Amino acid sequence: MTDGHRNAGFERLFGDDRLTFGVGFPLAAGRTETPDPEREMALAARAESLGVDALWARDVPLYWPRFGDAGGAFDPWTLLGHAAAHTDRIALGTASVVLPLRHPIHVAKQAASLDRLSGGRLVLGVATGDRDPEYAAFGVDREARGERFREAVATMRALWRGEFPERDGAWGRLDGDLDLLPKPTGDAVPLLPTGHARQELEWLGEHGDGWLFYHLPEETLDAYLDDWRRVAGEKPYAMVVRTELADDPEAEPEPVHQGYRAGADWFVDYFGRLDDAGVDHVLVSVPGDDPEAGLERLAERVIDRV
Repeated sequence: MTDGHRNAGFERLFGDDRLTFGVGFPLAAGRTETPDPEREMALAARAESLGVDALWARDVPLYWPRFGDAGGAFDPWTLLGHAAAHTDRIALGTASVVLPLRHPIHVAKQAASLDRLSGGRLVLGVATGDRDPEYAAFGVDREARGERFREAVATMRALWRGEFPERDGAWGRLDGDLDLLPKPTGDAVPLLPTGHARQELEWLGEHGDGWLFYHLPEETLDAYLDDWRRVAGEKPYAMVVRTELADDPEAEPEPVHQGYRAGADWFVDYFGRLDDAGVDHVLVSVPGDDPEAGLERLAERVIDRV
């Protein structure tokens, strides 16, 4: 990666050898509710004050009850823009923008705008999506999402890096007489493909500025990291880890969806092993029914000890 891809958010997450930690919106609400925005911003500011490195927002255009998860309800651009105004240094991430459902010119402008307005704190996770009815709702061929993803990445980077670019694709055409403003703080907003995004690993390693992946057992993770290093060199690797803190700090782990329920002592050892293995960032969850107390417990009992 060239230095131009780097911004303040990327440096916060990946600028040194330490394992960094992020939390995802909604910080307080349940899976199908619309959160209280004042409460969310208070918790975002508290997370920053506790040393959390990133706030991540998901992109879920439409609520599908069968999926059972509204993704936080708010549009990620609006939510992260609001969060930028209530915080100072914490990185702002998308996990992840569903590129096939959005026009790449809109995404390029929204991302560059948020990046500039936040002082360069945006790290852009991008994906192809996983909720089948949304493709029909947007008039998008589900089978074409991999190609649309590649086109979007190339188009956004052309708009960020150059002036008056010439490009065409299924999304439309640029003939060299139009330009995008603003430009991002670096030569491009850092992009983290999420999962495989319907691409070969070699493509992800060449075109991604890092890789955001789901939780994996440690024995499987080692193989994934080896493959990633083979195609991507030292580009960063980030992953999701659900963290449910048991009351007993010495409690042994119990698997839950995308992570574990365990004592704080086990999580400290676990994250130390992830750090040693080469994981650069973990997107963890806020434990317990009281989100502010959960953030404090997570920071004091785990993050500060890793």
